Amino acid sequence: MSATIRDVAKRAGVGVGTVSRVLNDHSAVRASTRQRVLDAIKELNYVPSQTARRLSSGKTMMIGLVAPFFTTPSVVERLRGIESVIGESDYDLTIFNVESEDGLRDCFQALYGREKADGLITISVGPTEAEYLRFQNANMPVIMIDGDLPYLNRVSVDDTFGGLQATQHLLKLGHTRIGFVSDLDKERLGNHSTADRFLGYQQALTRAGLEVDNGLILAGEHGRHAGYEMGFRLLFQVEGRPTAIVCTSDTYATGVLQAAYELDIDVPYELSVIGYDDIEMAKALNLTTLHQPLFESGVLGANWLLDQLAGETTEMEKRVLATKLVLRGTTTRPVS
Repeated sequence: MSATIRDVAKRAGVGVGTVSRVLNDHSAVRASTRQRVLDAIKELNYVPSQTARRLSSGKTMMIGLVAPFFTTPSVVERLRGIESVIGESDYDLTIFNVESEDGLRDCFQALYGREKADGLITISVGPTEAEYLRFQNANMPVIMIDGDLPYLNRVSVDDTFGGLQATQHLLKLGHTRIGFVSDLDKERLGNHSTADRFLGYQQALTRAGLEVDNGLILAGEHGRHAGYEMGFRLLFQVEGRPTAIVCTSDTYATGVLQAAYELDIDVPYELSVIGYDDIEMAKALNLTTLHQPLFESGVLGANWLLDQLAGETTEMEKRVLATKLVLRGTTTRPVS
């Protein structure tokens, strides 16, 4: 039979309550007593019941994670980073996928209090300020990854600068007719990253003395097929066709490349394409793109939340990660 907490207490010569305090890392235990208990746990190969630990500590030992459309590659990479940290901790991770505004509000409503989770991580979405105050009143820390709500601790990327970098790269190559493919008209569940990338695109054109041509800007649903449809619409026209396209995700860029291939348009000599994210697929396609630290942002956010749960940090902060231009084979100077 497996050893019980009473077996450990008997072997160590202490009470069950003392063993429980050692398991929960309580400070009110002498070092010598703590060591006897730890030695007994090792000798008996005792594995504490997670349920019992939750009851004794008053914690759920659960972290909630709210993410939109979590099958998209960028969200998956952030999830991988989060799981790599939480998987090594004493906490379990429960993922809540949301695909609508109503679903998001219902999700936060269900998570209030400490009955279902001890802390919360959100990716690209966040609670309203009123919702956050309810989490705060419940002493439930919240970390937002990929967002910039000023009342939250958050890990963000300077997407305006990212859009600027992508567009300036094409301008320096000599392109002046630069398209923009995104989900701009649908800021998904309050996330503004796409709008920020568009702002960077506009800023780059303005600094170069160029007007923003609305005929070169298309928005649609997220996904490769939407990227293909928008790319086809931009490239099918002969007069006024763009010589370069900025895509707000590598997934869109994949669709645009497919459209160019079907229209027999040579990439990069007749069309330069730049993506955003630098997911694994981008390297396989030799796609020039803006790298954002997706996995690393998940790691940072998860460690930050664990620090808060341990009481090691409480101050409100914003941590901004940098984007990096990754030059590959889908951009070059336009054919004169």
